[in-house]
Amino acid sequence: MQTTMLKAKLHRATVTHAELGYEGSCAIDAKILDFAGIREYEQIQIYNVNNGERFTTYAIRAEENSKVFSINGAAARRACPGDLIIVCAFAGFNNDELSDYKPTLVYFDEQNNISHSSHEIPVQAA
Repeated sequence: MQTTMLKAKLHRATVTHAELGYEGSCAIDAKILDFAGIREYEQIQIYNVNNGERFTTYAIRAEENSKVFSINGAAARRACPGDLIIVCAFAGFNNDELSDYKPTLVYFDEQNNISHSSHEIPVQAA
């Protein structure tokens, strides 16, 4: 049996471009994709912190070290430059793989620099 789990999360990245005329997808700095283990053309879900929009697309590689997060095609109507987004990738794992499984979590500052990464979501005090 396969269980779908969070594979990678890019937390609170800032949208740099919204290109309605582009064919589609979300362009993300290649270095960030590699760091998170997200492949080009892999399905991703995007959650817009500013307006609550949630949508599915696929990742494409933007220029390395560009810090680009470009929402392209029809999805450009769901995010504007300056919006904060969360990008998630999911994958299927079998029970043996889940015994010590942890996702890759990547956190950003206001300029889309990686501030830190983790393999566990911190527990929030009530």
